[in-house]
Amino acid sequence: METSVLAGLDHDRASRTGVPEVVFAAGKTLEQNVAALSGLFERAGFALATRVPTEQRAALGTALPGAVFDPGSGAVRLGALPRTGVPIAVVCAGTSDLPVADEAAFTLEALGHDAVRVTDVGVAGIHRLYAALAAIRACRVVLVVAGMEGALPSVVAGLVRAPVIGVPTSVGYGAALEGVTALLAMMTACAPGIGVVNIDNGFGAAALAHKIVSPA
Repeated sequence: METSVLAGLDHDRASRTGVPEVVFAAGKTLEQNVAALSGLFERAGFALATRVPTEQRAALGTALPGAVFDPGSGAVRLGALPRTGVPIAVVCAGTSDLPVADEAAFTLEALGHDAVRVTDVGVAGIHRLYAALAAIRACRVVLVVAGMEGALPSVVAGLVRAPVIGVPTSVGYGAALEGVTALLAMMTACAPGIGVVNIDNGFGAAALAHKIVSPA
């Protein structure tokens, strides 16, 4: 008995929750990812997937003409949503954190917002953050992506009015515990106004920011 590669797609999710269904491509076959993205795009003129396996990307691009890839994170989109012009900052502590920051920024842009990228401003060179503060303060929400000890969101939250979303990454040496140390540090930050998503969850941070800035 042959099993269909196309799962039941949630076409009403955007109207119900404000965020359209997004395909988590990791762990799926090429056929499943193509079917899901095609099904979403045919109905809404837009589809987004995260974490497309490296070995699938060329074939996926061939099967879905017009697909736009983010090479850093493995995200891909078809079509586009209307632009909102809302600036949302994606502040990244270090170059090693870029794949997660890339996923967040690509998702924000796909959802119609303007991702303002600020990279390599971790606490080891905190003067670099101060140079970018004007651009960060002009944003409606600030996503702060950091590994190691995860201190950067607390610093940023003490300097800006906008809500801050901490995004811990699995970057760091042994005691970083694959992101657990950064996660716990962000959850116990002394600066108020911080929300925290799961380790390496750039997509989840972007979805939360999208809900914050979208009309009810």
